[in-house]
Formats: sequence, structure tokens, C-alpha cells
Amino acid sequence: MRTETESRTGIGFRQLASHIGVADWQLRLAREHGLIPEPDLNGKWTAELAGRCRSRASQIVAAFGDEPPVGAGRAAARLALRLRLDVEKADVEVLVARGDLTLVGHYQRNPIYLLRDLDALDAGGVAEVVAARKGPLLDRVDVRGAALVLGWSKGIFARVAAERGLVADQLGRYALADVRALADDADLNARVRAEQGEQALVRARRNEKRHEDALRNWMLRCTAYLDGTAEDPPDALAVSRSLKAITAARSTLASRTT
Repeated sequence: MRTETESRTGIGFRQLASHIGVADWQLRLAREHGLIPEPDLNGKWTAELAGRCRSRASQIVAAFGDEPPVGAGRAAARLALRLRLDVEKADVEVLVARGDLTLVGHYQRNPIYLLRDLDALDAGGVAEVVAARKGPLLDRVDVRGAALVLGWSKGIFARVAAERGLVADQLGRYALADVRALADDADLNARVRAEQGEQALVRARRNEKRHEDALRNWMLRCTAYLDGTAEDPPDALAVSRSLKAITAARSTLASRTT
């Protein structure tokens, strides 16, 4: 139902996303691809135009799915984990240049890709691109590449490699076959996942505490400014950053403890 304020001042971006029933990222892509009209009232949408946009929800979801797109780094990591190859950002760019992968849009000027497009890539085509980059080193991976293949941190891989007696060559690279053997070890991977989960909880608790303290300090500085005991107001953007960080930390804690 339209409110008098919306009719007079228009509907903002996030309000429009809620009005249509899509996520912010879906609306950004829809706008980038011309699936919704541009704002018609000082950078906002009139209530009438927003009403016409509502019928586009199913089209938007069909076009972009319901999983947020990722940048080249995360795209490479996803491919590395699925194909057990040390895929890099440069390989993702080559796949785009070859026409194998579609660049769906941009976020903060960086290219982004749909997860479903990444998952649909032909394994042979990706391997061909990686092989062209690595040449005779295709069957060897460094610590970073091994971590990508396994979905582990570099520190965890280095420790497990030492425990299992994996030997690096003179370039500090490991046999890809040995790394893939670690990926096949179900018990080992269960232990690593549990360890990574605990590490994520520790980081989340630390971040939650740090940003809670920052927010409380901001409130004190704000009170001081209102009382006239401080000349300058506190940084307004700091509130948004801290609230987002606390929300993310608590979301992680909730997901790991339920």
C-alpha cells in the first residue's frame, strides 16, 4: 500500500528491493541489465513506477538465481575446490575471454560471476586454461595452491603436510597427487573442518568484542559532543561499520552453535 510520503518523495533502492521481493544484489544486477526502469524522481522511484516493477520479481530471480555472485578470487577458489586444481584469478579472466564464463556484472567496479555459471563450467576447459598457465608445473602446487585445492588455510596445510611427511621440491611445491590424496581422506577432512569451525568462532567472538567496544566508545564520544565537552562529533561512518561487523560476527556465532 502506498504511503503519502512515498508518493511525494519516492522510493529508495532498498525500499524498492523490499517492495519487489528481491535481495539488494539481485536488484543491482537487474538494474545493470536493464530489467527494471531507472529512477524517475530525484534518484528514486515513484510509487507508480515501483508498482510496475513488482511484476519483475520472477524474471529477476530466473535471470540471476538466489545465490549472491562472487568476485574472481572466490570464483577461482570455488573452481579449485571442485576440480582439485590450483585455479587462480587470472584463469577466471581467461575463461571469460574465451567465452566459457559470463561476467554477470560488477560490484564496486570489480567483475562478479554467478555460482551456477561457475558450477556449469566444463572441467576439461578449466584444466586446459590452468595447464596453459602452468606448463610443466601442472602436476605441482605450492602451499597456496594446495590450500585452494583442499579448501583449507595455508597454515593448516603446512602442518598436515609436515605430519604426513609430504616433501616439497626445490621450488617449495608439492605433488598435486599427494594433495588430492589428502582431499580423499574423509577422516582428515572432518578433523580439519572441525578445527576451521573453532577458528571461525574464535575470530567471530574477537570481532564481536572489538566492535562492541568501538561502538560503546563512539556512544561516549557522541554524548561528549552533545554535552559540549568535545569540539568535534564522532565519525558517523564508524557506527555503520561496527554494526555490520557485529551483525556478521553474531551470524557466524549463531550458525556455528546451533
